[in-house]
Amino acid sequence: MSIADRVKIEEVTVLSDNWYVLKKTVFDFQRQDGSWQRQSRETYDRGNGAAILLYDPERRTVILTRQFRYPAFVNGHDDLLIEVPAGLLDDAEPEVRIRAELAEETGFHVNEVRQVFDAFMSPGSVTERLHFFVARYQPQDRLADGGGNADEGEDIAVFEITIEEALSMMASGEIRDGKTIMLLQYAAIHLFAA
Repeated sequence: MSIADRVKIEEVTVLSDNWYVLKKTVFDFQRQDGSWQRQSRETYDRGNGAAILLYDPERRTVILTRQFRYPAFVNGHDDLLIEVPAGLLDDAEPEVRIRAELAEETGFHVNEVRQVFDAFMSPGSVTERLHFFVARYQPQDRLADGGGNADEGEDIAVFEITIEEALSMMASGEIRDGKTIMLLQYAAIHLFAA
């Protein structure tokens, strides 16, 4: 039996369609014992996205960014957030979009990107599925300054650190972004293993 056979949507109400779409859905869900239970959930649909970690295995370095994130700020993070380059797909294929996002945010243009996994980042309320990529880089692959799209409010700083420094920053709490932590852990296990 498919999960779709266990869900009967009764009512969908759009609560907000200002920045992205917030909906309230009332549905019946068939429980494991066969009984049906009425439930209500709010979902925030902002589209799917992609993230990428640039790494240089010879120099043991990675490229990260710093930018202001208002939701993190209002939840007590009084600093710029350290992240991997990422962005929404905007109806493009994940690889196409991550290459454009990488160039826009960091100025890097790389030959080959490789998708390593995808994940739902906050499945209790957000519909987004994020596609995770890695790509080898060399310093000469940076063809522009990057910095993001100023018209979208982006003001992105780009920096290079060693994988050891990045892992230390995760341990100290300097790096708190989930997608970045996931890609750095992937890199530590699969890309920089001793």
